[in-house]
Amino acid sequence: MRLYHTGFDEIRKPDIRRGRKNADFGQGFYLTPDRPFSGRWAKERRDSSTVINTYELQTEGLRMKRFSRDEEWFDYICGNRNGKADGLADVDVIVGPIANDTIYDVLGITTSGFLNREQSLKLLLIGPEYSQVVIKTEKAASQLQWISSEELGRGTIAGWRETVLKEQEDYQALFAEKMQEVLEQR
Repeated sequence: MRLYHTGFDEIRKPDIRRGRKNADFGQGFYLTPDRPFSGRWAKERRDSSTVINTYELQTEGLRMKRFSRDEEWFDYICGNRNGKADGLADVDVIVGPIANDTIYDVLGITTSGFLNREQSLKLLLIGPEYSQVVIKTEKAASQLQWISSEELGRGTIAGWRETVLKEQEDYQALFAEKMQEVLEQR
């Protein structure tokens, strides 16, 4: 499986314990199989380069969990974001959609408990579907091989930031529309 990670460093040996426990799929090293999507995370930082790292994951012998946008996915994300014990701690790799509410900054309304489960899931299903892959165990990390890194120039980063801002604007408008419908049905 070819995977990408964007950040400020060339990361040859990822630290799976560095990620947040309350992220979508719990603690681990987050990547994506979608190179253009990886570029959306590109930012500039003074005195740092921005790079896209490319990896190859050998999946043979790994316990993998694949999610699609459904209730099981929603329950797992909500549990992790709300600090519950990771119900998939024994899985090596998790693959599934990113919850767009964090990417496009709508304050985590969908996983805060403000809405019921059905309403929240309805809102999480809107917008584009981007995939993430989370390396959760040392076994999986040992099967993740760094291939290369590419330093991104200022123009490329600016282009990705424009793309994200446009997507965010579109997503937030759609989210507001769907949120209004949800609230009117309460």
